[in-house]
Amino acid sequence: MASTDTYAGAQPLNLAEYPTAQEFVARCYEFFREVKHLTPGKDLETRLNRDYGLGNEYYEDFCRYIKQGLKEGWVAKDELDGPKYRRGRIIAPCEESLFISITTVYMESQDIYRGQYHKHPYGEINCVVQLDDSAELMGMQGWQGKGWTSPGPGTHHYPEVRGGALVALFFLPAGRISYDAKPGEAQPIAV
Repeated sequence: MASTDTYAGAQPLNLAEYPTAQEFVARCYEFFREVKHLTPGKDLETRLNRDYGLGNEYYEDFCRYIKQGLKEGWVAKDELDGPKYRRGRIIAPCEESLFISITTVYMESQDIYRGQYHKHPYGEINCVVQLDDSAELMGMQGWQGKGWTSPGPGTHHYPEVRGGALVALFFLPAGRISYDAKPGEAQPIAV
């Protein structure tokens, strides 16, 4: 059976154990209320990098919280391929989050490193938090350092990193992600 929705039954973080994570989630809810009517994809990626990128309060707060969360141990706790590739579900979609999930992925490699191939049934909003200034995440539009990627609905890819360590803070509408896509399948017309 194909794996769709949450990744392999991962449990959300117990927020009661991490006050900083509670603050972070509250800040995400504020951001979600601002972008709730926008659809993931190329146009949203451009808008996020223009209006919510480096220097924007949301972006700077997300980076600060994620870096603090790494120190406190609540970001990307679950190893997928040793310590260089880890993931952690912060919250599952719920009414308060406008049914958007929050997940963190830590990736670290100087050379191009590929994670698990997956599909975004409803798209994805992805905040790139650099831990090394040279680290980049491959989005559907190319390599991205500090800033955002936003694969559109139905897109699929390997998450890839190069140039060091980063955290991909990703928001999934309805928490939907699928691991049954195959490399080489056609992308949707609007990426």
